[in-house]
Amino acid sequence: MKLANIAARAGRWSVRHRRRAILGWIALVVLLTVAGGSVGMSTLSVTEKGLGESGRAEQTLNDNDFTRPAQERILIESATTRAGQPAFDAGVDQLVDGLRALPSVAAVSSPLEPGGAALLARDGHAALVQFELKGSIDDGAETVVPSLALLARAQEAHPELRISQAGDGSIDKAITDQTTKDFRRAELSAVPLTLAVLAIAFGALVAALVPVALGLSAVAAAIGLLSLLSHGVPFEENVNSIVLLVGLAVGVDYALFYQRRAREERDAGRGETAAIEAAAATSGHAVLVSGLTIVAAVAGMFLAESPYYRSFAAGIIVVVVLAMVGSLTVLPALLAWLGDRVDRGRLPLERIAFVRARRARRIERAATGAPTGITPRVVDVVLRKPLVSALLALTLLLALAAPAVFGLRLADHGTNALPQQLAVTQAAERINAAFPGGDVPATVVVTGGDLRDGARADALAAFESVLRADDRIGSPVVTELNDAGETARIAVPLRGAGNDEQSEQGLDALREELIPATLERAGLRADVAGATAASADQRADTVGRGPLIVGLVLLLSFVVLTVSFRSLVVALKAVVLNVLSIAAAFGVLVLVFQEGWGHELLGFTPDGSITTWLPVFMFLLLFGLSMDYHVFILSRIREAVDGGMSTPDAVRYGLTKTAGVVTSAAVVMVAVFGIFATLSQLDVKQIGVGLAAAVLIDATIVRIVLLPAAMVLLGERNWWLPRPLARFLPAPAPIALPGETGTPGANPGPTAVPEPAGAHV
Repeated sequence: MKLANIAARAGRWSVRHRRRAILGWIALVVLLTVAGGSVGMSTLSVTEKGLGESGRAEQTLNDNDFTRPAQERILIESATTRAGQPAFDAGVDQLVDGLRALPSVAAVSSPLEPGGAALLARDGHAALVQFELKGSIDDGAETVVPSLALLARAQEAHPELRISQAGDGSIDKAITDQTTKDFRRAELSAVPLTLAVLAIAFGALVAALVPVALGLSAVAAAIGLLSLLSHGVPFEENVNSIVLLVGLAVGVDYALFYQRRAREERDAGRGETAAIEAAAATSGHAVLVSGLTIVAAVAGMFLAESPYYRSFAAGIIVVVVLAMVGSLTVLPALLAWLGDRVDRGRLPLERIAFVRARRARRIERAATGAPTGITPRVVDVVLRKPLVSALLALTLLLALAAPAVFGLRLADHGTNALPQQLAVTQAAERINAAFPGGDVPATVVVTGGDLRDGARADALAAFESVLRADDRIGSPVVTELNDAGETARIAVPLRGAGNDEQSEQGLDALREELIPATLERAGLRADVAGATAASADQRADTVGRGPLIVGLVLLLSFVVLTVSFRSLVVALKAVVLNVLSIAAAFGVLVLVFQEGWGHELLGFTPDGSITTWLPVFMFLLLFGLSMDYHVFILSRIREAVDGGMSTPDAVRYGLTKTAGVVTSAAVVMVAVFGIFATLSQLDVKQIGVGLAAAVLIDATIVRIVLLPAAMVLLGERNWWLPRPLARFLPAPAPIALPGETGTPGANPGPTAVPEPAGAHV
């Protein structure tokens, strides 16, 4: 069954069984939301997050009874007193005694006890208390709470000291709390902003509520379904934020495309049911193709080893499929049930002098045959000078992409990804400054027989000596053996911040020099884990598998578009234009987050890098999202060509007819993504800026200039399809739109019925 027929039949069924469609969708959303909320989301453990050598090391620890505890560090500082003086020592002793009395604390190392010299600064004005929490590191966010309360009491009792804490549990708790706060803020900001944009676009409140309701219901259902699925396959903890980000944007866009086409058909004189069924056969088809293209693109993340990619891919696919299904099934029923009531709550836009004057100019220009609105006027210029327009647009895109091509640097941000105003972030920075490398130690996991015996024990001792003598390695180096003595866990502090060049040099020294010269020479196997190692392995996975994943996604998308539009040229052009717009968006990311352009406005401190996993994730997601506009516009152009128009006229017609709705959709996406750019975590900021930049570039430079210029330059060659493929993909039968004789797009032209206020944004 052809995609167009599927969309048309779904819309026809929905209109005829509107009660069943609406109640069925509500029941599905409520069921998934309640069921998912009752069980909660199961997230990835530390062991499950690993990949490559670092993942192998974590798995070895897990298999050999090494329960990795959450490790915490408390920094005590004073400008007026120092270790050995009563005021300073009293504060340290209160913390140490209090920690040892807590049931959640397993072991405490005091700087004032024998062997604690490494925990004292040289000038004595800073000291470090290290302790482990009972249980697994995955429980640290809960077990750390009593120690934080103890710290607050100690700080109150010793105001002359500055006491701060950072570690696995406290950072995890800060991330969880901040993510929850950001998610709520995004919800509270994105929904009213989206509603405001749609209200202006439609000129009516009820019409604006319909896309928002569909988008939010798809998000709620997706989160519920993912919560249920997570108890079989755990997901990354930020997957809900990604689902909200993508689901609201895509769900609103799909409903907007569908709803505006239905209104356009009504304005052209169709009856209520006929207009909705016409929208199902046209915009519904575009929604289906767009949704399948996004799914095909995002599915490429499953080819990566990283569990982050797989979690995000699952979340995006689930919410996009739900939004697509809702658009094809419940949306037509909802529009049929509302009827003309969809235009209730009219905004008094005509009372605004600017809007009234602009509308009058548009009507006057339409009466003289001149193009109305910014997009039609720009398109007319492009169609008159297609080669010059294409070269200018291409030059601009390549200039924007250049910073990413020549200067992209990938790294894990560590605590830099957290808001700098958080207490735990500031504590981590001060600890790292006073005791470099200690807060991000590498973990060397050694196996290969009884490590307490003979040459193996000598190799371990030699390795520890080499570490202590190397200025790229910090201190203290701590070695632990499991009960069987066959696995060793060695904490090796790396100098630097954990995600900078100094830490990476220390990691390279471990893996390429120190381990081969000692442990491997003795026949032992050693794998390195830790934050720096995990970032390096993630980067290797991105660089190694990224090209394969991207290539397969481009090929699959090319096939989907070729089948949908029956043209190799259109499919190839859409793929190339999408790649150009995404490359330009990456260039913007580099300028903002590596070079620091506008960092004060966005509220972050640039560290000269982009999050390791972001490029592949953003490419695949953006490639799918960018297809929204291309599919919607190309569907309208193809519809006009099938109705007998020449390609230049069809291009002008398609872009003119879609200008208002695509602009409105782009404004919604940029607004939603822009909200995420203002949230606190650096990774989320990068996603928000990258997505917003890509949509803005795609909806302006690509859609208005490069796409029409390329189509006019190619002319009828746009629709070239080799004969063997033409026989394999027979031309679809014209879709008979209700209330119309002939084929869709026959004699298409501007409607004589004035568009509603706010139709052009």
